Amino acid sequence: MQRWVRSGGLWSLAFGAPLVLVFAYFSWGPIVRGLVLSFQKTNFLTSSWVGLHNFEYVLTDPVLPRAILNTVLFTAIGLLVGAPLPLALAVVMSELRRWKGLYSALAYLPVVIPPVVAILLWKVLYMPGPSGLLNSLLGTVGLGPLAWLDSEQLVIPSMVLAATWAGAGTSVIIYLAALGGVRPDLYEAAELDGAGVWSRVWHVTLPQIRGVILVLILLQLIGTMQVFNEPKLLTGGGPNNASISILMLIYQYGFVNSNYGAAAALSVMLAAVLAIVSIVFQFSTRRLNEND
Repeated sequence: MQRWVRSGGLWSLAFGAPLVLVFAYFSWGPIVRGLVLSFQKTNFLTSSWVGLHNFEYVLTDPVLPRAILNTVLFTAIGLLVGAPLPLALAVVMSELRRWKGLYSALAYLPVVIPPVVAILLWKVLYMPGPSGLLNSLLGTVGLGPLAWLDSEQLVIPSMVLAATWAGAGTSVIIYLAALGGVRPDLYEAAELDGAGVWSRVWHVTLPQIRGVILVLILLQLIGTMQVFNEPKLLTGGGPNNASISILMLIYQYGFVNSNYGAAAALSVMLAAVLAIVSIVFQFSTRRLNEND
């Protein structure tokens, strides 16, 4: 202990402690505040403890099952489309010998566009009737116009398409960086064994970047379960709550109904579900790696 003090450990602690405390306050403070708020009825001027009333209110809300179903459906379709697409684009781009930088910039371009602007552009593309751009393209091949955002069957796939276009660029860049770290001698050995392009991808590329793939899938899983911008700006949760998400329901509780306790309660439940999903995912992938 004395050696640690003489070596300057006490001064290091004195300088580092304020930074750690500030970080903890802004990182964990809102979490603790939200947890406390979930057991209160408040208008931020006066607060009163109501116990589990906020959780009972949320769990008996008839809109909650629809919000959960929509969020799960958005997550499932988003993972089926949004997980393999960036990986496939990155693999194809990594095989290019020319213009790789240009294609990387084009892939990342949608990420640079502000999310609100991008979603409003998609809203123009999805305009109903023949005046919409997508419906105009369908009309050129003899197909009738589709109610992209006004159909309960098409609204979530339409939102997934917009979200995938906006977010795939980041995953593409990360995959390209991971592919650049694959040892070239592995590809050379595969070529000597007569492996074709797809065989090299399946037996060399994917196993080498499996850790990156699993991390991005987990991040995308967490992100899609917190979808908000697309349903809020594209449809407002319609038609008939066919696109309302859990996060949008939290928004309605807090900023429309001023029921901050219910909003905090649903936020706590969502955070708990995401934590459980993350732990199960990490445990499953660790077991998978150990078995290999």
